Amino acid sequence: MQRILSRTRLRAGQEAAYADAHAAIPPALVERLRAAGVANWSIWRDGQDLVHLIEVEDYRAMRRSLAGDPVNAAWQDVINPLLEADDDYSGNDDGIPLVWTLEGQA
Repeated sequence: MQRILSRTRLRAGQEAAYADAHAAIPPALVERLRAAGVANWSIWRDGQDLVHLIEVEDYRAMRRSLAGDPVNAAWQDVINPLLEADDDYSGNDDGIPLVWTLEGQA
């Protein structure tokens, strides 16, 4: 299982809309995320900055799977206008690089 940290940024004034959208995401999206290997996805907000912790079998495979998925595309149509930069799931990123963990040192 991979733990991936990523970051997005909210457009000013979209905090409430973003929180409302995530109060309960569509059940069909939950199904697609689970089918793509996502065990958990947590989001924290610090001002306009959003930090995502994604626990997934294979992050790149998950993104490839969701890139052309119509359920995910519909969700991105809701979320992307709230963000400073769209995510079309086309990249080959690996999230934010891990520098250190206590468990890795022990």
